[in-house]
Amino acid sequence: MTDVFALSPDLRDRLSRFLDHKRALDAASHHTIDAYARDIGRFLGFLAQHHGGTFGIAGLTNLGQSDMRAWMAHERDRGLSSRSLARALSAVKSFLNWLTDRDGGEAVAVLATRGPKFRRKLPRPLTEQAARAVLNGIGDHQSEDWIAARDTAVVTLLYGLGLRISEALSLKGADFPMPQVLRIVGKGRKERLVPVLPAAADAVADYLRLCPYDITPAGPLFRGARGGDLNPRAIQTAMEKIRHQLGLPATATPHALRHSFATHLLSAGGDLRAIQELLGHASLSTTQAYTAIDAVQLMKVYEAAHPRA
Repeated sequence: MTDVFALSPDLRDRLSRFLDHKRALDAASHHTIDAYARDIGRFLGFLAQHHGGTFGIAGLTNLGQSDMRAWMAHERDRGLSSRSLARALSAVKSFLNWLTDRDGGEAVAVLATRGPKFRRKLPRPLTEQAARAVLNGIGDHQSEDWIAARDTAVVTLLYGLGLRISEALSLKGADFPMPQVLRIVGKGRKERLVPVLPAAADAVADYLRLCPYDITPAGPLFRGARGGDLNPRAIQTAMEKIRHQLGLPATATPHALRHSFATHLLSAGGDLRAIQELLGHASLSTTQAYTAIDAVQLMKVYEAAHPRA
């Protein structure tokens, strides 16, 4: 982490307030906040060293393209990948946008800087057969029936509704009985409506029928073994065990079930815009990654079956 004391007190204060803003108003996770603090801190620390002294707010509005090129070259020399550098630049731009909105001034050079190009990693979905096998076997390694039913219910929500694991584990007792349409608050407090499949509602009902703890309307729907909030690590561990049992790759994670939900919907003729809404993606470009997956699969079928391939 960069020595923030190389920054002026005013700039340290603005950085702290920006992180508070992301944490409170944008509902960013602590992992995201840590990444913002690290990336922006390193950027500001580099500028302090680059300009040979304590660096303040006024310096940010006077940055030129040469400063940005020097920072990016420094990060490259440090071994940062194109993907990580693009993420850092995005964090820096977000901070500068926030800062100029509040303090005035411009940061044209920063905001005009183009990030490095990189090949986006495609999501790694499971096949439909593998997804069904995970749902059917996820509880096999649990010694208690209610925990097996709990794990089955959670992964059914991930695959059947396309939820993030954090969204599934944030459900409250008041969300049961499961409605036909569930209101989910996702990243950035963005709300979306998700249809609830009967299989998902039944899986949650089976879990609650066996759960030994009282589920209150304001309390967590899913409980850990000792009755507290269910830790995501418990579901990740269950997925690790079932993927070893089934011989699935390391990419078969809880989040892969969400990817599988989207990919299988698209393969069945689902509309891309509708899938975007179901997933809660802010940008259609994020959802469009699944069209690339579908195209890859189509080419595999073509090459295997076409007589002239």
